[in-house]
Amino acid sequence: MTLATVPRYDSDQLPERRGKAVVSGASIAGLLAGRVLADIFTDVTIVERDRLPTDPVVRRGVPQGAHPHALLEAGRATLEDLFPGFGEDLIAAGGVVVDFASDVNFYSEGDFLAHGPTPMETYSATRPLIEQVVRERVSTLDGVHIRSGCQVTDYLLDDTRTAVEGVVLREGSEQTEITADLVVDATGRTSRTPTWLETHGYTPPEVEEVRIDVAYSTTFIERPADDLRTFLVPPSSPHTRGGMAAPVEGNRWVVSVHGVHSDHPPTDPEGLVEFAASLLAPDVKHLLDDHRQVSTDIEQYPFPTNRRYRYGDLDRFPDGLVVIGDAIASFNPIYGQGMSVAALEALELHQALAGDGLEDLAPRFFDRAEAVIDMAWLLAAGSDFAFPQTTGPKPFGTDLISWYLTRLIHKAHTDSTLSSAFFRVLTMEQPPTTLLRPRKMWRVFNPISRAA
Repeated sequence: MTLATVPRYDSDQLPERRGKAVVSGASIAGLLAGRVLADIFTDVTIVERDRLPTDPVVRRGVPQGAHPHALLEAGRATLEDLFPGFGEDLIAAGGVVVDFASDVNFYSEGDFLAHGPTPMETYSATRPLIEQVVRERVSTLDGVHIRSGCQVTDYLLDDTRTAVEGVVLREGSEQTEITADLVVDATGRTSRTPTWLETHGYTPPEVEEVRIDVAYSTTFIERPADDLRTFLVPPSSPHTRGGMAAPVEGNRWVVSVHGVHSDHPPTDPEGLVEFAASLLAPDVKHLLDDHRQVSTDIEQYPFPTNRRYRYGDLDRFPDGLVVIGDAIASFNPIYGQGMSVAALEALELHQALAGDGLEDLAPRFFDRAEAVIDMAWLLAAGSDFAFPQTTGPKPFGTDLISWYLTRLIHKAHTDSTLSSAFFRVLTMEQPPTTLLRPRKMWRVFNPISRAA
């Protein structure tokens, strides 16, 4: 599922609000879950272990927050639907508008892709700023309460042990219980729900992992206010190194280099520049040479595996509980899908609740979420299998799709129609099947080169 295939948010189809809901985790997935739950429930409590900051700074519970995050078209459009005026709020807070068709320089298969024929604008900002703007909008919703500095430690089961009816909270040394008609686990890769299920007599979901062993090091450098150039230079087998640079608030570029399969970048300024010099294109290194670094430290974040839990395959799951975001599936962060997948999953939760309410919600939502995850998983985990060192279950059709995309990208170096179509798939606006339409395939296989 992509933006084009998931029904958009529709406030007109909502039932009368009633009942209580609890969301565990106040990251992007949890906040967006809280947003759609506020349409259904009169009382929504979002619980976060961290003490939430008042400024857009990296917090302990989001260790990847210091690194680049992309708001792909699927995420941008969904956020605009859920929070009218979101883009204006983000820009007022310092975010910038970039055009995928003209500002983004994407290097793949030996050259940069042609700039597209029509604008594809999106927002660029740091993860802490995006999260802060979303959190401020959610906190103003009627009936929503964000409690920070406390943690969900257990789920409350009813007497039949078939339904979750609330949570146990720990705040400091005190424990309290909150009853709820629905509990949402948005605690990310540290989710304890699989262990809780096993402890309480349920079969935990199967886990799929694709090992890519990527780590990335990130710094910030000065940027002229009118320079919106963005560079994406992903690893390309057998070359295990990649990098990127994107304009963000504060007249800065966020610059990151990464390496897969243990070819990890250093965390000192000189080593970072030297690593950037080894990329397949020199542009990231040129930015580092020409602009002063403004970071006091170079942050590094390791990501060993793409991981997904097959909740949709379970025959038995307690009522009153769903799992969302990275707690279901997390992807190689090089591809920037996390926030947009979370947005589409929240949209699917909205559709499931608006359709049939709480009845059999978990299996209905997991089926919907699986369709979103399948597409993102194919793009991320499938791309990682370009490296022979990658291990794990290979998505069906990966080799054929990779072969076709290689041919398409070679043509997209000079064919702006193909580059635009590729970007719309990459940003989760359109499904990959759009690249197989007859006119696109004709351009891919036509031996006559086409001008941009």
